[in-house]
Amino acid sequence: MGSFSLHASCLAKHNLPWSNGCSQNLNSLRIPALQQRGPGFLSRKASKILAFYGLKSPPYALDALEPYMSKRLLETHWGEHHHGYVEGLNKQLEKNDILYSYTLDELVKVTYNNGNPLPEFNNAAQVWNHDFFWESMQPGGGGMPELGLLQQIEKDFGSFTNFKEKFIEASLSLFGSGWVWLVLKRQEKRLEVVKTSNAVNPIAWDDIPLMSLDTWEHAYYQDYKHDRGKYVNAFMNHLVSWHVVTARIIRAEAFVNLGEPKIPVA
Repeated sequence: MGSFSLHASCLAKHNLPWSNGCSQNLNSLRIPALQQRGPGFLSRKASKILAFYGLKSPPYALDALEPYMSKRLLETHWGEHHHGYVEGLNKQLEKNDILYSYTLDELVKVTYNNGNPLPEFNNAAQVWNHDFFWESMQPGGGGMPELGLLQQIEKDFGSFTNFKEKFIEASLSLFGSGWVWLVLKRQEKRLEVVKTSNAVNPIAWDDIPLMSLDTWEHAYYQDYKHDRGKYVNAFMNHLVSWHVVTARIIRAEAFVNLGEPKIPVA
């Protein structure tokens, strides 16, 4: 997921966006790595060299998704909007030393604060969301998943066609700005399509995201104007990376037993 520069071991790279164990109460936060540094580590001088989140590049050239997502749109969406969330988060963290020890997924969970978001939540979640979104696409994407992922989708939705229709309907019916996700529900042990408003991310309630679609207008307006439906169909038919989704569900199976009969995902 996110890319950021490190000073010593202040931040760990957030390879698993569904990690557990972060507290939801800032009053009870403990930061052993920082406490071991001694009382002077969080001085104004020291805080200037602590870690910051960096802008992670999409895993392809900015023109690689054309004609379905233009270089011009990527330059605006990634280079301006996503960049703005990163810079905004870093400015907020300059004023809140206690949050430095958290991986990005932990930071999203902590600042969601059980549905009463802290000031850092919007920027933290949008950095996470955009990193995940870029990685959910690939040049020459779309089509159908294969092997165990397809079998799991058919098991949970009845057919791939049913899943696709449900995902598209959720994307078109989401009012205002937000995100549509394919997630693995931990307790139910099944796949589900969920939609969230604004920056809200399903890891806040412990779902495991597998793919996402940004439905904020700035995600498609330059290429599709007000035609969200055309954008959603382009994503499903030509952009979504089923290879990445497969890799994510393989990793998710380390946390969730999908039950019997055991469905291989690769």
